Amino acid sequence: MPGSEVEDLLRPLAPQVLGALVRRYGHFDTAEDAVQEALLAAAVQWPREGVPGNPRGWLITVASRRLTDLLRSEQARRNREDAVTRWTPPGGWTAPAADRPPPEGDDTLILLFMCCHPALSPASQIALTLRAVGGLSTAEVARAFLVPEAAMTRRISRAKQRIKDSGAPFRMPSPGERAERLGAVLHVLYLVFNEGYTSTSGPDLYRAELSAEAIRLTRTVHRLLPGDGEVAGLLALMLLTDARRPARTGPDGGLVPMAEQDRGRWDAGAVAEGVALITESLPRGPVGPYQLQAAIAAVHAEAPSAAETDWPQIAALYELLMRVSGGPVVALNHAVAVAMARGAHEGLDLVEKLGADKRIAGDHRLHAVRAHLLEEAGDRAAAYEAYLEAARRATGLAQQRYLHARAARLAGGPALPGSTGAIVS
Repeated sequence: MPGSEVEDLLRPLAPQVLGALVRRYGHFDTAEDAVQEALLAAAVQWPREGVPGNPRGWLITVASRRLTDLLRSEQARRNREDAVTRWTPPGGWTAPAADRPPPEGDDTLILLFMCCHPALSPASQIALTLRAVGGLSTAEVARAFLVPEAAMTRRISRAKQRIKDSGAPFRMPSPGERAERLGAVLHVLYLVFNEGYTSTSGPDLYRAELSAEAIRLTRTVHRLLPGDGEVAGLLALMLLTDARRPARTGPDGGLVPMAEQDRGRWDAGAVAEGVALITESLPRGPVGPYQLQAAIAAVHAEAPSAAETDWPQIAALYELLMRVSGGPVVALNHAVAVAMARGAHEGLDLVEKLGADKRIAGDHRLHAVRAHLLEEAGDRAAAYEAYLEAARRATGLAQQRYLHARAARLAGGPALPGSTGAIVS
């Protein structure tokens, strides 16, 4: 089997193996090191010798043996070589017998809950999730955060230590904790996807590997919790949004707004799957913010063209979303929908009110939307200044280039490809 196929096989197995080890032995941080060594051994041996009949069992056995070695080494350094055989972690364990059959079941969801422990900051939750559940190396996680590998190593180590200090057992949270913790899990996956779809820094508009990983992990949660409407809604939102990615950039890599995208390049399979998911989940129980966002994305996806988009329906959905989960970004998107449905001046009135909200007043998106609506309203001079202000505040190079191109077009300069149309992409 080629190395690339082995890597594709190992990635979903990694959290299952780690979950099995933590359940059996405890020691989350040491177990994670042992799993990484087992994955490395598989990456070397399997392309040469073939994939074993039970890949998961093979990895658990190898990782268990390595974990035993690591625990014994740790105890030896403390001059307590015999402590390994006496130690009992939460849940009970008498000795690390690596030849015991691997436990059945998939502990990935429990592992996700552990990585999103409330004692951790959102940044640490994301980093640990990508490392332990996503199977990314520390170097890959560091590249995703655009920080040095050494700094990411320290962040992940501190996160593991916080989980260890919390004394949290390796099990599903109690019913009272589950809803809150599941919300944290979904929020982490949402943030990972957003950073992949629209990078907040660096030269690239998107990082496909991050959005793909978020979709994969959300699929896992959906498989484990098929009846949860918000999980289905988040997966639908990701699929419907990511379906537009092939059309978001022009030949030169410049941003192409949704109004000008070639909808024939949208991923029809992802659109169909996303629409089916949200159509099935909406009638079930209370509607949450991810379901509403997915419904908005579905209205966009099902419009034959930008001109035929049902903006009144989108504006109404945003009004519902503001009641369920209000915030300045939702309010800004609502202002765009109102402008498209009822005219630029109505949208501008809402944007001007948002300018007093310190949570978004300095965000480039507020100034970009204001610039676009000013242009639609015919105030080219004010729109020009607003585009320049948005470009100054943007951190991503692709967004800066797009906004400068918009300003240049208003000033009579050359417009770059993809430099007209709405801000939404």
